[in-house]
Amino acid sequence: MAVLSWKHHTLIQLLLERGPLTEKEFHSIFTAITGENPGTHPRKFNDYLLKINRELSYVQLDLRACRDTYDGRVYYGVVNNVSDNQSKLGTKYSVPQIAFFKAIVEAIAQDVTAEGCICNMDVLNIKLENQDGSLGIPAAFRNFTMSQKEKTLDQLVKDKWLCYTEDDNIGVGVRSVLDLRSWFNNAGVPSCEVCNEAGLKAKLCPNEGCTVRIHEHCLKKIFSQKGVVVCPSCDTRWQYQPPKTEPIELKEEETDPMPSQPSSRPAQSQSSLRSKRKRQRLSQNDDANTVGCSSQAEMKRVTRSSAHPR
Repeated sequence: MAVLSWKHHTLIQLLLERGPLTEKEFHSIFTAITGENPGTHPRKFNDYLLKINRELSYVQLDLRACRDTYDGRVYYGVVNNVSDNQSKLGTKYSVPQIAFFKAIVEAIAQDVTAEGCICNMDVLNIKLENQDGSLGIPAAFRNFTMSQKEKTLDQLVKDKWLCYTEDDNIGVGVRSVLDLRSWFNNAGVPSCEVCNEAGLKAKLCPNEGCTVRIHEHCLKKIFSQKGVVVCPSCDTRWQYQPPKTEPIELKEEETDPMPSQPSSRPAQSQSSLRSKRKRQRLSQNDDANTVGCSSQAEMKRVTRSSAHPR
């Protein structure tokens, strides 16, 4: 069994401490620790990851890379290979919180229009007593209050299990994309035809009889290479128009490669402010807004044929 150096251990520790990091952040940290640039020394970079994964396999962990479902950016993170939800979410979450999270992810995964999100009000209206009894939630814990849901939602976003989409709905976080790959597959979530990852947020083939879906960032890549998008399954031509302007990308937080203390306060502060604004908006919504939101969600969960553009 190979012995890892302090450099390997530092990389592992930072990923465990901070959660998934963007490719840019992880490469910057790797360069600061090893003195090697992954862009100019890819073999060195891959050798480090291979050695780390050999050792992590003994404790059922894995260092993986994935693309964010919404913006296509590459992330690196350490994931748990144990299949049960309790192990993946860690001991910090209670059984009702895990059930709440699972209900959110299932609602997003079951959306046949592949919008990849769920309305805020629909999230808060989820009732644990309506969930599958196999979750093993004691009856005493099924009365999950609105306040508990809001706090759990904030924590799940902070821990990157969930995220806020550009239109302020709730989406699947990059940590879920990394860690729940097998769950999405077992749950029957259709994969992107190009990258084979779960097509939670994707474009549907215009042919109603075809089940192909492709991520927006994968479509953009195909279009840039070929100038046209044709369904790889049924050969139907897609009416795809790439964005004329790139979406504004939020400036990434400064990543100190070797901090003496975890520097997570700015991120927590930003998340807290955003959560407060969301709660203020939710408290101002009347019953009509709630009904509208739920109705919109019901319309999204329709038959396969009605999910296609006419």
